[in-house]
Amino acid sequence: MALRIAGIELESRFFLGTAGYPSPQVLQDAIVSSGTQVVTVGLKRQLAAGGGPGDFYKLIRESGAHLLPNTAGCRSAREAVTLARMARELFGTNWIKLEVVGDEYTLQPDPFELVDAARTLARDGFEVFPYCTDDLVTCQRLLDAGCRILMPWGAPIGSGQGLLNPTALRTLRARLPDVPLVVDAGIGSPKDAVQAMELGYDAVLLNSAVAQAHDPVVMARAFRLAIESGRLAYEAGVMAKQEMAVPTTPVTGRPFVL
Repeated sequence: MALRIAGIELESRFFLGTAGYPSPQVLQDAIVSSGTQVVTVGLKRQLAAGGGPGDFYKLIRESGAHLLPNTAGCRSAREAVTLARMARELFGTNWIKLEVVGDEYTLQPDPFELVDAARTLARDGFEVFPYCTDDLVTCQRLLDAGCRILMPWGAPIGSGQGLLNPTALRTLRARLPDVPLVVDAGIGSPKDAVQAMELGYDAVLLNSAVAQAHDPVVMARAFRLAIESGRLAYEAGVMAKQEMAVPTTPVTGRPFVL
């Protein structure tokens, strides 16, 4: 059940975003309830709000989770690289969730700027977690650029639409069997997380589905159980679907398959 990613062994496969919670206390309780060991923070948004990383970093340190700063809000490779370097200095980690948005309506990643930024950051010694689409060729270019982890979207950020293209996600899993894959964005309910894990994905990252719940703490636990359930189902092997009904109890032959 454990996951080894970026040189760290994790017991939890649930990565949690930290934006939009009703209060710091609710966020802290949700982190505990989720069992997560990796949390993200948008440095640009935090600085824009006028706050330094000190208080937030203290809260995260107290939770024991690893911090994954992100470049949310960046529109170019140059901007994302600059912000990533600031995050490394402020938080003392070489982990960076790389986001470079190319479309204001869908918040879809810009594949060209994303690969450009990933290449620069990988050369600088960052462990890059790129937020990308489910396009196989773009994912391969990110690996060529030095990424060791990929974070394809399930649906546009904050939409809660679930996995819009499970076929593409299944193809990624099949074509990149040894690459840690984390579904990021678009997850709306725990059943979406189960689906992602049953596809063989290594982890799920989400934010809004927990932060916008009526009770974020309880929802964090619901996702925790869903992710664990989906992973166990994947490891156990989900039965193949049949075109026609198949009797559960044979009327002839042996009662057990030996």
